[in-house]
Amino acid sequence: MALGHSLRLVLSPPHPAGRPFLIGGGVAALLGLLLLGTWLFWLGAAFVAFCLYFFRDPERVAPGRPGLVIAPADGKVVSIVPAVPPEELGLGPAPRWRVAIFLSVLDVHVNRMPVDGTVTRVAYRHGKFLSANMDKASEENERNAIALALPDGRDMAVVQIAGLVARRILSDAKVGDAVQAGERFGIIRFGSRTDVYLPEGVQALVSEGQTMIGGETVIAELGPT
Repeated sequence: MALGHSLRLVLSPPHPAGRPFLIGGGVAALLGLLLLGTWLFWLGAAFVAFCLYFFRDPERVAPGRPGLVIAPADGKVVSIVPAVPPEELGLGPAPRWRVAIFLSVLDVHVNRMPVDGTVTRVAYRHGKFLSANMDKASEENERNAIALALPDGRDMAVVQIAGLVARRILSDAKVGDAVQAGERFGIIRFGSRTDVYLPEGVQALVSEGQTMIGGETVIAELGPT
């Protein structure tokens, strides 16, 4: 059963963001096969295989119990610290718990909404491309920040952060969108970080070094307001 699960994960259909890369690699492989030699064929085929793996988009099942905050990405928790949300979101100067998840190039890179709620603000900020596992990447790297209003009136944020290799952040989230926990909203190419700023007073239930499964792992419980 474990082998079957692993195969389904690896062989998941690719995210649409991977199509240009898959087509490019396929064209290179075809040119190599027909015109330019086997070296280009194998190079193109290897690139296609890598892209199929990197852009894989497996189905995930979010916990059905309301009031949970779900991991927005696969990867490893690299820090859990009090921090002020990105100023461009206008969520105020009060620190709140920030859970930072580092996505290696081997992780699934599709981002998912951490809670049920409504998108109230989306702000893209250009910046540096430091290694995403560094703590200062949250403040200095290029990012796409999303503010969410919860049904109970509280707010929180999820932030897509580019890394040393990643140079493109894609997001479908728009102001006014009603979203559900586990719903896909974007992807980052290639290797990155995703931060979650919990509502004020809510603490994380995960630990540094813990591995996250985006759309499934519970990282916090909202509790009463």
